[in-house]
Amino acid sequence: MSAYKLTYFNITGIGEPIRFLLSYGGADYEDKRIEFEEWPQYKHKTPMEQVPILEIDGKVFHQTRAIGRYLARKFNLYSSDDLEAMEIDATIDDIDDCRIFVSTYFREKDPAIKAKQKEIAHEKITFYLGKFEEQVKKNGGYFVGNKLSWADITFTAIIEGCSNILEKDQIEEFPALKKLTETVRSFPKIKAYIEKRPKTII
Repeated sequence: MSAYKLTYFNITGIGEPIRFLLSYGGADYEDKRIEFEEWPQYKHKTPMEQVPILEIDGKVFHQTRAIGRYLARKFNLYSSDDLEAMEIDATIDDIDDCRIFVSTYFREKDPAIKAKQKEIAHEKITFYLGKFEEQVKKNGGYFVGNKLSWADITFTAIIEGCSNILEKDQIEEFPALKKLTETVRSFPKIKAYIEKRPKTII
């Protein structure tokens, strides 16, 4: 079995979907967490001076979605049908587009700009969640193909962080999305990871 080492900040963020995927697949992996003040000493050691990175048997791989696709294929969370795979990829991109507005708000330092960014984040995330709700209802409780894919796992991991940042459960009024995230979080190996992971602010 391959040896995995994931390196990311000590937050949920874009590293959390990878942690969920590795956990779902039953991989025995090292969850290397970096504090923000430690980042300068690690930055130049990464391929593009970014994290997350995933080491597989000592070889370093980067780019969140590339890592996600690899793990999805490995753990049967993708599709052998090219059109269905494209639907999954599009959904992953939609989830990332939704996340960016929340990330922009989180990173802003100027109080006046930050207040405006929060309004925008709430407006945009509500739009995306409405679309996601419709999509999940049409697909038997999942994003694509009436079955679990890495889009469902990615959304579950990402929306938790968005809710924490915006200080409100973002899917409270979206029953299909709420049920989906409960389903994903109830998978035994994901549930076990959630119960033991470090407690972080986001």
